[in-house]
Order: sequence, then C-alpha cells, then structure tokens
Amino acid sequence: MDHTDKSAPVRIGIAGLGTVGGGLLRLLDTQAELLAGRCGRRLIVTAVSARDRSKDRGVDLSAVRWYEDAAELATDPDVDVVVELIGGSDGIAKATVEAALSNGKHVVTANKALIAHHGTALARMAEERGLSLAYEAAVAGGIPAIKGLREGLAGNSIREVHGILNGTCNYILTEMRTTGRDFADVLADAQRLGYAEADPSFDIDGVDAAHKLAILTAVAFGTQVDFPAIHVEGIRHVSALDIEYADELGYRIRLLGIARRTEHGIEQRVHPCMVPVGSPIGATDGVFNAVVADGDFVDKVVLVGRGAGAGPTASAVAADLVDIARGRLTPTFAVPADMLTAPTPSPLDRRRGRYYVRLMVLDRPGVIADVAAALRDQSVSMEAFLQRGRAPGEAVPVVLTTHETGEASMRRALERIGALDAVLEPPRMIRIEDF
Repeated sequence: MDHTDKSAPVRIGIAGLGTVGGGLLRLLDTQAELLAGRCGRRLIVTAVSARDRSKDRGVDLSAVRWYEDAAELATDPDVDVVVELIGGSDGIAKATVEAALSNGKHVVTANKALIAHHGTALARMAEERGLSLAYEAAVAGGIPAIKGLREGLAGNSIREVHGILNGTCNYILTEMRTTGRDFADVLADAQRLGYAEADPSFDIDGVDAAHKLAILTAVAFGTQVDFPAIHVEGIRHVSALDIEYADELGYRIRLLGIARRTEHGIEQRVHPCMVPVGSPIGATDGVFNAVVADGDFVDKVVLVGRGAGAGPTASAVAADLVDIARGRLTPTFAVPADMLTAPTPSPLDRRRGRYYVRLMVLDRPGVIADVAAALRDQSVSMEAFLQRGRAPGEAVPVVLTTHETGEASMRRALERIGALDAVLEPPRMIRIEDF
C-alpha cells in the first residue's frame, strides 16, 4: 500500500471465494461509494484465488488477476491487503497468511482455527513488520465482538466474557425446545437446511465455539492464545427430556463459551449450560450469537446478532478493511504481542456453581435415599427434586438441582451415584450459570 499517498486506492487480494468471499465481493461492489467516503480512498479487488473460475459470483471479475495458488497471490506486488477466507488451522491458509506478512502485506482473515492455534506467533510476525492482522470476522460473524472488547471497552479490566458462539448448536437446541424432537432428528433437519455441515462434528462437539473463545480470552485478558487449555464438551448428550425439565425449572439450555478471571487463574470452558429464561443469553434463540462482556467500570455489555453467513461475515471483513485503509494500526490482541502474558489456566475442578442432574432409576424404595446419601457424603446440597408419576419396578427419570458446590465434589458424587444398582445409565449433568 502506498503509505505516502493517503488517497491511493487500497488494492485487495481475496484468497477463497466461497460463501464469505462471494459475499465480500458483492459488499465491496454494492457499498463502493459508501466505503470510499468512510476510508477517504477506494477499495478495489485486484486479485483473487479460487478453484472454480467459471462460477458466477454476481460481480464482474474480468479485470481481476486469478491465482491457482493462494500463497502466490500473497506475493503479488499489486496487492496491499490479503483477505484469507480459505479456512483451516494449517496448510494453505497458514502459508498464505505467512507469505502475505513476509511480503509486507496487511492481512484480514475470517479463520478462527488459524488464530486460535497460531494467533500469538502471527501477531508477533505482523507487529514486527508494522502490519495489521485483523480477524473481526473470525468471532461471532457480523457482531463487532473483537472491536467491542478491544476498542470499545479499552478503559475496563474485563472480569468475564461469555456467549453463544455457535449458531448451529443454538439453532438445534432452539428447535429441540420448540418442537419437542430429539437431537438426531433436528440435526438432520439443520443439515438439510444448510445450517449444519455434512460433517457437523466441529460445531456440535464444541470445537468451533472453543476456537472463538480462545481468541476472545486473549483479547479480554491480554494473554497468549491458549486453545489447549479450554475444557470442551458438545451438545450430543442433551436430550429432549433435559430441555423439557429445563423449561419447567425456568431455564434454557445453551452451548456457551465462558472465560473468567478467578483467584486460581483464567477459566476457559465450552459446554452446555442452563441459563435463566429471562437473561440476555436465555432470550437469544435460533442461529443468533450473543457475546456478553463484564468490565469493572462498564458492568455487563451484551452484543447479539447473526454469527455466520455471507452478509454478516463480509460486513465484519469490511470493517477491518476500513481500519487498514484509514491507517488505524492496533495491536492484534489489544496489547503488543511481546506483552501478552502466558495464562495460568484454572482447572474445571475448581469451578463453583450449581448443577442439574438427570438420572434414569428403577422405581423402588430406598433409591432416592441412596442418591441423597451419595450427595451428602460429598457435601453437595440438593435444591430441587423432580419425579413425575410412579411406575413401581420400572425405569423412571429423576431430576435434581443442587445448591452451589465444587465441581470436584459433584463429580465424585456422580461417580458414586452412577455405581448404584438402581441407576440404569450414566447420570447426565448440566452446569447451571446464573447470569
């Protein structure tokens, strides 16, 4: 980019023309005048890399240079900013970003896996060269979650950031609640509608949400990105029965990412939670994402919006491009890469909170007394107990919630309960978060 001429166009190379790449081309075309006004210069696409040249992307690309190899595009002297929309934590995406930075080009990416696994090293590489590594589109789609945390809340020490970071899971859990159908049935529907991938494991096993949480944690707490420290559970085990009981108890079940400062270190976890129906998170249904930040001066800030899709994600990429065109250079994770601290992970066993437990038990005398004894022996106090109807000698679901207790005590109690003769399947436990 010609840093001397502040009115020269910003020349963009886009690596990857899938859903988001196509959306970005259309946004840059539709909003050309608006963006020129906001940047003080034009944004023009000079090069692209994609597998299929013949596909109609709704924009005239006849004057644009095509590259088979995205890493080669990243060395093009007529490109100032490389937008990486290929995806994946390694391989061609990583090679493209590294080539762009090595060749003095700013990078904008929507690639959460890449930033979650290599963010600290890439931030160092960008900052040593005076370049931007921008990734607003990598977390929560169109929601300005990174800018909100990094710039909007710069005057705060962040205590906690949590949220619904995966729209596929939120859609599935919402559909299960509104239709009463079970997980497998709703997942198949979501795949048919294009809300879930053919291989949905990254989404439903919590990995995608964990990638995004790793990034939010680094921005919120000024720490190096530490993906391996995250405790990750998905939603495969959430049943229609759990959702029904949650409703009865005044809760909604959500897959949440939670990062929290504690006296033991930084807690990072992704797992299903029960949250109060009336909370902002409890009210966020369908494919929407929500991010809640808790700062010492601002208190709680809630951002809700579309977490995926061509338009919202392209909107986030465009915001980063405007910053670069304007010459706004911000450290990748809010503080210079060399000042990022190695986080001290707080183990999940240290969590204190309330719990929901569902058991399938044989309906016979003494079973509940045995369950209560196992809880009592670990100093776990029961809050509510639900058993619908009687069926002597048959299997019945029993649900209980606890008062606040420690995770380690809860796990020991559940191990003992699971070993009881009358308990017919492993106990199902969901953590309650009273936001």
